[in-house]
Amino acid sequence: MTITRGALVVAVAALLAANGCTASSGGSGGSASCAGLVTYDNRDYLPTEKSVFTVGERLGTARVAECADDVPESRTGAYRIEGTDPAEGIAVGDSATEAAPMAVHR
Repeated sequence: MTITRGALVVAVAALLAANGCTASSGGSGGSASCAGLVTYDNRDYLPTEKSVFTVGERLGTARVAECADDVPESRTGAYRIEGTDPAEGIAVGDSATEAAPMAVHR
């Protein structure tokens, strides 16, 4: 399935909104910022600017970091991006059609 930039923007916004995150919200205490941090297979990923990509098979479940003390962490699907090693990038979302690309955070 090929995803376009417009669908990507909607998917990332929906993913962050579903978890109570906005670009201007910040964490307090030990909370992660609302930068869209996702963890899968002991690697951290952040949203990427990749505008066209093809979602492959479901790899498992990713953890979406908490955005503030009152918004707990959540889980979502992790999907392979065709032609990309999962150690470099994955797509995340509740379904393959809603998945947004993420790049490993170094």
